[in-house]
Amino acid sequence: MTTIASGTDTLTRDALTVLQPGFPGTTAPDWLLRRLGEGLASVGLFGRNIASPQQLASLTAQLRAERDDVLVAIDEEGGDVTRLEVRTGSSFPGNHALGAVDDVSLTLEVAAELGRRLAECGVNLNWAPSADVNSNPANPVIGVRSFGADPGLVARHTAAYVTGLQSAGVAACTKHFPGHGDTAVDSHHALPRIDADPSVLTERELTPFRAAIAAGTRAVMSAHILVPALDPARPATLSPRILTNLLREELGYDGLIVTDGMEMQAVAATYGIERGSVLAVAAGADAICVGGGLADDETVRRLRDALVTAVRTGELPEQRLADAAQRVRALARWTASRSTAAAGPDEATARADRSAGRVDVGLIAARRALRLTGDDVFTPLTDPPYVAALTPVANIAVGDETPWGVAAELGRLLPGTETGSFAGADAGHAALAAAGERRIVAVVRDEHRHPWMTAALDTLLTARPDTVVVEMGVPQAPPRGALHIATHGAARVCGRAAAEVIAAGTHA
Repeated sequence: MTTIASGTDTLTRDALTVLQPGFPGTTAPDWLLRRLGEGLASVGLFGRNIASPQQLASLTAQLRAERDDVLVAIDEEGGDVTRLEVRTGSSFPGNHALGAVDDVSLTLEVAAELGRRLAECGVNLNWAPSADVNSNPANPVIGVRSFGADPGLVARHTAAYVTGLQSAGVAACTKHFPGHGDTAVDSHHALPRIDADPSVLTERELTPFRAAIAAGTRAVMSAHILVPALDPARPATLSPRILTNLLREELGYDGLIVTDGMEMQAVAATYGIERGSVLAVAAGADAICVGGGLADDETVRRLRDALVTAVRTGELPEQRLADAAQRVRALARWTASRSTAAAGPDEATARADRSAGRVDVGLIAARRALRLTGDDVFTPLTDPPYVAALTPVANIAVGDETPWGVAAELGRLLPGTETGSFAGADAGHAALAAAGERRIVAVVRDEHRHPWMTAALDTLLTARPDTVVVEMGVPQAPPRGALHIATHGAARVCGRAAAEVIAAGTHA
C-alpha cells in the first residue's frame, strides 16, 4: 500500500498530487521516488524514457514499488505521435487513417490493442485521443492527429477510441478542449486564436467532446488556445468560463481535467509556469502536466510551493485544490481496480493469445486507409528505386527523432533501394541529381502547407513523369504522379502498406 511521508501536511500533499511531471532517463531518479513518497500521484512519460517494452515495464514497476496507485501517463496517440515506438515508428496508424477508413469497430479494435500494450507495460493513463476537428487545412500541429474535418465523423471515432482504450484498463484523456483544429499557430510556440461564433463552436468543436463524455472518458485535456467567443481574456487552460462553466456545468463532465504541457509557450511566455499552474487549478483544472522540456525536482518544488502559497494568500481556494487532488486520486483508484481485475489467473494465457493474433490490426487498418490514384495503370516496381523524402520540419508533438517514410519498408521488399532527404528551394533538382537513372518515389508530408514541396514535385514530375508520389500527411493537394498514394499518416505501418502497393501491387 502507498505510504505518505509523515512530515507531509495535507496542503502540501494536495499540491504535489495535482502535478504530472516528467523526468529524464529510463529509470526513475531518486528525487522522483522521494516525491512519490511525499504525495506525488502522477508522472508523465516521453520518448526519452522508453527504450523497449521490457525496460518500460521495469520502470513502471519501480514507480509502483514506491506508490502502488501511481498514475503513469503517456502521450501515445499511435500514428505520427508515438512514444512506445519512438525510435522505429508506430505499429498503428493514427487518427486520420482511422477516420479515412471510417469503420468505428476498427477504431475501437485498434485503440483496445494499443491500450493492452500500454497496460502490459504498466501505463494506465493515455493523453489520447485527439478529438480536434481539423477544419483548418493550414493547421501546423493537429493535421493527421485528427480523425478528420467532419464533426460527426470525429465524434463517432473519438467515442470508439475512448471505449477501446478504456476496455484495456487505460484511462483515456480526450484532447484538446475546447478544440484545437481551427488554428494556424502551434501552441508549443505561441498562443493560437480561434475566431469562431458560439454556434460554430457548439456544432463543430464541441460535438466530439460531447461524444467522448457520453462514452465515459476518464480525463479531458485542455488546450492552450484563445477562444474570444468563450473567453476574450484567457486561454482555455486558464479560463473558469471554459473549464468550469462550459466543460463542467454545461457539458456535465465530472472526470479529471488535465492541462496541456504548462511549459508550452502559449502559456509560459505570458504567465510563467508557476503563475499559469495556479490560474489553471483555480479555473478548474485538476492535474498540471509539465515535463516535456522541464523535468527536474526544482520544477516540481517550484510548482508545489506556488500552489501552496496561492492557497495561503487566498488567491486559490483551498477547497478547489482539495477537489482537484481528490479527482486525481479517484482516477488512480479506477486504474488500480482495472489493473487488479485484468490480472487474474488466466491473464498470462490471454496475453499469449493476444500476441499470436495481434499481428496486424494496425497493418490491416493502414492498408484499408490507403487511397490510390493511377493504380489501374500502374505496374509495380521490380527494381530498387530511389526514395526522395521531401522533409518538412516536424512539429514538437511529433518530434524529429521518429523515423517516417517508405524507404525502410521498400528496402525490405526491393533490396538496394536508396534514399535521401531534401528540403527547400532546390529540393527537386537535388533529388533528381541524387536519383540518377533510378525510378523515383517522392514522399511528401502535407504538400499543401509547403510551397517549396509543391515546387519540388513540379520539378520531379516534369523531368520524370513516372515518379510515384506518396503523401503521408493530410491529402489536401490534388493527386499526381504515375501513382499517387495517400496514406493519411506517417507511421511506420503506413509506410509498409504503401511499400506493398509500390513493390507488390497488393492493396486491401
